[in-house]
Amino acid sequence: MQRILKISFYRYFNRFNKFSIMNKKKIIGYIKPIFGLCVFMLIIYGAYTPSQKANIQKIVCIKFKSDASVADIERHMNEFAQLRREIPQMVAYSGGKTLSVASKPEYDAMHYLTFRSQDDITAFQNHPKYQDFVKNNQNIWEKELVIDANILK
Repeated sequence: MQRILKISFYRYFNRFNKFSIMNKKKIIGYIKPIFGLCVFMLIIYGAYTPSQKANIQKIVCIKFKSDASVADIERHMNEFAQLRREIPQMVAYSGGKTLSVASKPEYDAMHYLTFRSQDDITAFQNHPKYQDFVKNNQNIWEKELVIDANILK
């Protein structure tokens, strides 16, 4: 009798044990995609969340000399964009060649930079990488217009 009870108990227990293993596999199967989606959303949120607030903007407009080559102009544009990675005070950068919608524009290229403070602009202007950029490209500039302004929020 005792042996029958033991066998019945083991059969009964093993039935639930197998059942719970199947449920665990199903639950893990459902949790994996949800976990993956959460990780993906955290990565996307982190990529598009600004880490620094800009308070001051600097606009630099450049008119190139008529004898400036296309290669010189492209080098100027690429080197200015590269300054964003080399000078930490610059919060953001965008730039490009000006468009002629109604008439020929007065300037050929425009660079838009943002900074946190006036001290950051001063540090940017005194940075050796920016000084080298100006020295290497100034010979192809006919004129330059620089405007600093606060960013309204």
